[in-house]
Amino acid sequence: MSNIVKIKKKIGNFKKTIIVPGDKSLSIRWVLFSSLANGTSKAKNLLMSEDVFAAIEAIKKLGIKVIIKKKECKIFGKGIDGYKYKKNLTIDAQNSGTLGRLILGLLVNSPEAINLVGDKSLSKRDFRRVSDPLSKFGAKFKLRKNNYLPLTIYGSSKLKPIKYNENKGSAQCKSSIIFAGMRTEGITTIKAKKSRNHTELLCKHLKLPISVKKNKSFDEIKIKKVKKIKTLNYDIPSDISSSAFFIVLTALSKNSELIIKNVNINPSRIGIITILKKMRVRIIFKNQKTYKGEKKADIKVVSTKNIKAINCPPELNSGAIDEFLVIFLVAAKAKGVSYFSNLGELNHKESPRLKWAENILSNLGVKTITTNDTIKIYGKPDLNLDFNKKITIKNYLKDHRVFMTSLIAALSFGGKWTIHDKDSINTSFPNFLKIIEDLKK
Repeated sequence: MSNIVKIKKKIGNFKKTIIVPGDKSLSIRWVLFSSLANGTSKAKNLLMSEDVFAAIEAIKKLGIKVIIKKKECKIFGKGIDGYKYKKNLTIDAQNSGTLGRLILGLLVNSPEAINLVGDKSLSKRDFRRVSDPLSKFGAKFKLRKNNYLPLTIYGSSKLKPIKYNENKGSAQCKSSIIFAGMRTEGITTIKAKKSRNHTELLCKHLKLPISVKKNKSFDEIKIKKVKKIKTLNYDIPSDISSSAFFIVLTALSKNSELIIKNVNINPSRIGIITILKKMRVRIIFKNQKTYKGEKKADIKVVSTKNIKAINCPPELNSGAIDEFLVIFLVAAKAKGVSYFSNLGELNHKESPRLKWAENILSNLGVKTITTNDTIKIYGKPDLNLDFNKKITIKNYLKDHRVFMTSLIAALSFGGKWTIHDKDSINTSFPNFLKIIEDLKK
């Protein structure tokens, strides 16, 4: 089968209700927490993607039994000290930064050296942001070129608690330290810049000895040694990051309306909603509920005329960091000039996403001015590509969000697009194209 998708025309109007897959961040965290639990944990709506399967394979290599049947996954946890380590063990995180960084926090006391590898994209991402704080606990690391995978972690049986300032807004770094602190006598303290708080919410739901004191710009987190974790049965809400593509497609399409069911609307994840509402995109939450500490709702979005440009407040960045590529498409059709700053983290993702934003917008005929961490977008409210304009997207390190953003751009603005590496979506959203086809019907 071809690994290329061709889009030859814009999408027509639609009025639909859809369901997107389970939240990736929650799915991976459920796998890791369940591997530490005393007993059998069950999950429904677990995201069946390559990143989550990589997490499952990782815990299986650590001696944990996993059974997947139909729409349910069971993990047979063996307790917080239940991992079995083999000599010369290698764990492959594939494309998943979440898995690669979080699991190191669970391996800080491993009696055997463990190798961590990843794919070409993950091997270009900075791992010192976790190896540095984990080294303070007493673990040792050997990294390629001082920063990158493959790496080897040498655990310590004499871990000591640490105090750490996490100032990048990295939930992966914060979560890795939390997992390490759970294995350490004494109290570990993290002063963390605001970022996703899924790990903290799961700890609270599981009644683990972890406290969070919230301040305006940072959280102070204290972690004590964990002796036992109860099982976690979880019906995982749908992913807001996956939903983002359809929210934007609906906003940019004519006479369209969409409801996305049962989506995780954790306040640390809905920066895209706040940003788009400031740009006058019509979005409302319906049927809001709280489930195991996480907020969820149905999201309704309606086609939007007269989109407004935005000077995006940097404090919204951490809650929208994975969605900026598709947010920029909305800015492309806004009236006026939009400005986004403090976006250096975009260049530490699966690909240098700020450069890819510039590339995609340039193909749309939209003027941009970019630096290492800012982008200015000169919106064109009447943006509509010539039917014969040819655009090719390739060589993007198989970054799933570059693929999906390009496809949304093609369906929203027209032109003849050839988008390579279709299989990139398997890391996070394998049925993305099926939902697109359903919207076309």
